[in-house]
Amino acid sequence: MAKLKVTEDTNQEEESLFVSLRAASWEDFHGQQNIKASLQIAIEAATKRGEAIEHILLYGPPGLGKTTLSHIVARKMKANIRITSGPALERSGDLASILTNLEKGDVLFIDEIHRLNPTVEETLYPAMEDFALDIVLGKGPSARTVRLDLPQFTIIGATTRAGLLSAPLRDRFGVTHRLNFYEAAELGKIIQEAASKLKVKIDTDSIKEIAKRARGTPRIALKVLKRVRDYAQVKGGGHIDFASAKKALSMLEVDEKGLDPLDIKFLHAIIDKHHGGPVGIETIASTISEDSGTLEDLVEPYLMQLGFIKRTSRGRVATKAAYEHLGLAHPEDKSGKQGKLL
Repeated sequence: MAKLKVTEDTNQEEESLFVSLRAASWEDFHGQQNIKASLQIAIEAATKRGEAIEHILLYGPPGLGKTTLSHIVARKMKANIRITSGPALERSGDLASILTNLEKGDVLFIDEIHRLNPTVEETLYPAMEDFALDIVLGKGPSARTVRLDLPQFTIIGATTRAGLLSAPLRDRFGVTHRLNFYEAAELGKIIQEAASKLKVKIDTDSIKEIAKRARGTPRIALKVLKRVRDYAQVKGGGHIDFASAKKALSMLEVDEKGLDPLDIKFLHAIIDKHHGGPVGIETIASTISEDSGTLEDLVEPYLMQLGFIKRTSRGRVATKAAYEHLGLAHPEDKSGKQGKLL
């Protein structure tokens, strides 16, 4: 079974801790209620028919639980889950070696599926539709194609950028869901259960404060919880109270809306350097020396959720709410030329 790769810069102990905090059942998975209900019905129906569940596409901002949901689906289907990613499948042979080792009912989880090599993607089409693998033997005029039958299996694709998926690939997924940001109450339950697993005491006010600043994202909530726990162990009495939580969050430069220094730089780039916009994402990226893809994936979704920026036909525009949050005066818009909203 393929395993998640851990880069050299990743702390393996931290990675293991994230896995240990991951929800293992529907009861432990808080939030995304409609998606959970839909998947539960699909799983039950497939189980009654004795079939593998249809291929599933999960998309949305990072850290919302796409991988966790995939593990729960595999567990409920009583199937093995094999894990890979789009960039890891460089050649058709890489995909073929995984597919030919699948057993009936297995789940193949492909993270960052939008980054699949086009050649690999073409190989995937018959595997998803017909559970067959076309292999070319030989080269030139003497080349011939051999079709290998595959057992029924399920591909779960995860992506943060569904718009980059080709239409043929997207259409081959029978179940498609977009994961949304979490409510503070849902994050509170996740934080409380994680604190219990970490064996650290935390009061209700601290849970609410961390949830409020977690950007609606469970992964960030767990990261912040662990850093607050570290602060409480070193500077406090070992348990997390409201005072230590506030000090730790201040040290981490996470403000009351959950904005970090990169978010603030993004907003200031629009307001200070480009008079509030409209300004293109590439220009903003150059202004703050960041990758435009990083800004689109990690920064923009939450700022748009807060109503701090608007995407227009001419670029990004900072809203009055963004000015107010930064303590800046909002200039009256006399031109009325901020562009048509997309």
